[in-house]
Amino acid sequence: QVHLLESGGGLVQAGGSQRLSCVASERTFIQYGAGWFRQAPGKEREFVAAISWNGDSTLYAASVEGRFTISRDNSKNTVYLQMNSLEAEDTALYSCARKQVGIPLSANRYDYDYWGQGTQVTVSS
Repeated sequence: QVHLLESGGGLVQAGGSQRLSCVASERTFIQYGAGWFRQAPGKEREFVAAISWNGDSTLYAASVEGRFTISRDNSKNTVYLQMNSLEAEDTALYSCARKQVGIPLSANRYDYDYWGQGTQVTVSS
């Protein structure tokens, strides 16, 4: 069983930047795609970005494309989410997840099998 640990959240002003990290406990994580999702209070969990196992392919939600960048460093078992030009609407609990094997990059949360506990990002306007 793989454990995912997110970090890097906190309070940031609108227009600012923040980088989130997600470290996996198992080396096998590098064989899987991964994604970032977020959930704001009173709202459904929503897709943010996804990346293939080798980093060659990425997928973004329309609301973050051009502002956020997902990447990974397989030598560190880590996936990152660089967030720029943050807006108050980006305030949420951000979680990373491991994509199930054999499924193309996906925005569907049910295509992901292991999840971290999340890290809170709060953007002040």
